[in-house]
Amino acid sequence: MTTHEQIKSITAGMLCGLLILTGCGQGGNTGKGRAGGAPEVAVVTVQPQQVLVTTELSGRTSANLIAEVRPQVGGIIQQRLFTEGSDVKARQVLFKIDPAHYQAVYDNAKAALGRSEANLSAIKLRAERMRELVAEKAVSQQEYDDATAALKQNQADIQFWKATLETASINLKYTSVTAPISGRIGKSNVTVGALVTAHQPVPLATIQQLDPMYVDVPQATTELLRMQRHLAEGRLHRNGQLRNKVQILLEDNSRYPYDGALQFRDVTVNQTTGSVILRVIVPNPKGVLLPGMFIRAVVEEGINKNALLVPQQGVSRDPKGNPYCLIAGAAGKVEQRPITIERAVGNQWLVTEGLAPGEQVIVEGILRAKPGATVKVVPFVDNAGKTGGETGPAPPAAAKAN
Repeated sequence: MTTHEQIKSITAGMLCGLLILTGCGQGGNTGKGRAGGAPEVAVVTVQPQQVLVTTELSGRTSANLIAEVRPQVGGIIQQRLFTEGSDVKARQVLFKIDPAHYQAVYDNAKAALGRSEANLSAIKLRAERMRELVAEKAVSQQEYDDATAALKQNQADIQFWKATLETASINLKYTSVTAPISGRIGKSNVTVGALVTAHQPVPLATIQQLDPMYVDVPQATTELLRMQRHLAEGRLHRNGQLRNKVQILLEDNSRYPYDGALQFRDVTVNQTTGSVILRVIVPNPKGVLLPGMFIRAVVEEGINKNALLVPQQGVSRDPKGNPYCLIAGAAGKVEQRPITIERAVGNQWLVTEGLAPGEQVIVEGILRAKPGATVKVVPFVDNAGKTGGETGPAPPAAAKAN
């Protein structure tokens, strides 16, 4: 066989193979078209339910009490009587200032007071004799006046030295610098031998009370107004009780074992951030929370008794970013419905507009469901095996603003 004949034979074989493959493909498509029907989708039926509405806010911790230890008299530091970073008790001695000068002043005032008190009896007796003698014209009126003035002068000296002695006693006591509050003390800013002055700007040390702790979180005024509006409209309920329970989430996303309590909302809006400060008080018996730590606070706002929740996988967005759902209506006809989302509650969206109770939202098979087409509806079953024919109550998880 020549080369030309070989090429013709190979070409004929390839054409026959293509014809066979084409025929098989057409036969398969035809069969599939005959066997096909309405696509199957999984739906959930939305029903009103009671949901605890919460808001997650970021904030930082701060100590319950902070005391900066400063000397009230000047002198040389003789001793430091605490361990840095340890817990101290109120009135515990922290520093000793050299008391020699203040002891001398105290002793001098005490001696002067004793001298004045010793002279009091003699001066008083002389004034009494002068009073009797001036009545008999035995002494002049001037001598009597001088004796009376000397008595008053001595009595004033006694009061002066008593006050001086009290001041000296206070200053002597201040040479022992004590802790004003109980708490954890930080590093010492002075060492033994350092010269300190009364009421100096730099504290000797700082004590912070860490149990309980404060958590300050800013809340935007828009969120505050939204919550107040929902309460006024009846969309949120408090059942006559202030819902002040706050869950704390740490920096590693773990939940803090103790819940806090909302203490107050500040009455002044920060002009830079447009927010108000919420103060939460949190127990800290084990010292896990430290001042300045970043945390997230889940604040309870109220209860929505008629919330409509839709699984997040059942919500899509159009090219403009607007959310919508696919609804399986009467006879399985698909309808695209724009909705309004307020926030996330667990793995579901809280829908405020666009849905009505009893409507079926397509959760699975969305790509097979086209608006206007007819679909076969089956109940949605989640990964845990729970049938979602109707949306069940959402867990009281942190609700995040959308």
